[in-house]
Amino acid sequence: MRWCRFARGGHGSYGLVDGETVLAVEGTPFGAHRETGERHALGEVRLLPPVIPGTFYAAGFNYKAHAKEIPARAEAGYRAPSALIGHGEPVVKPADVEGRFETEGELVAVIGRTLRRCSRDEAMAGVFGWTIGNDVSARTWQHGDRTLWRAKNSDTFKPMGPWIDTGVDALAQRTTVTVNDVVEAEFATGEMIFDPYDFITEITRYITMSPGDVLWLGTESVVPMAPGDTVAIGISGLGVLSNPIVQEET
Repeated sequence: MRWCRFARGGHGSYGLVDGETVLAVEGTPFGAHRETGERHALGEVRLLPPVIPGTFYAAGFNYKAHAKEIPARAEAGYRAPSALIGHGEPVVKPADVEGRFETEGELVAVIGRTLRRCSRDEAMAGVFGWTIGNDVSARTWQHGDRTLWRAKNSDTFKPMGPWIDTGVDALAQRTTVTVNDVVEAEFATGEMIFDPYDFITEITRYITMSPGDVLWLGTESVVPMAPGDTVAIGISGLGVLSNPIVQEET
């Protein structure tokens, strides 16, 4: 099953993606819901981030090729939900960004139930589904600031979508990053240092995870991009998240 959030005529709603059709849903994937009978062509709606999380977790250096050193435990940081945009929306490069401006294609786990001090089996059962993330980074800011507050969290820096897939074996897939239809990176999605359930069990030792929270799971490859490019993150079995890159107007 594929869940999306979409807008048409200014109205936002959850929906179910059935081929090239979106079936509007009243309610949320994480509680009571029903189909309204309203149907739209997928190509005629604007896809929003498939969920706006209460808490946005992110794993760093979770693939050997990207890690400066192998971490000793599954530790996650935080990102700003305000940075999220949907499939097709432009990533805006701020006017004062200099140096490396890069994309990282990531698998994203969407939490479907309340989890606290959960076992591994409970962590596996607690994942509602999977989506795709484009982790945009301004490296000069990242290395120069005391925190990642703008390097990772500026408006539009976290495209996510196009939908949540509840039926795919996400760790058995391959991730591909293309820039202007040229493949710049490809790797086995599941070849992580720590898998999603390692992170969930570690996080929930201390912090309650709630339905709709998301966990971005890191990348193997970092790819440069620039205004004028279109970046597409594909994960086989899940779909493709595509966003144009534009320069901020001053």
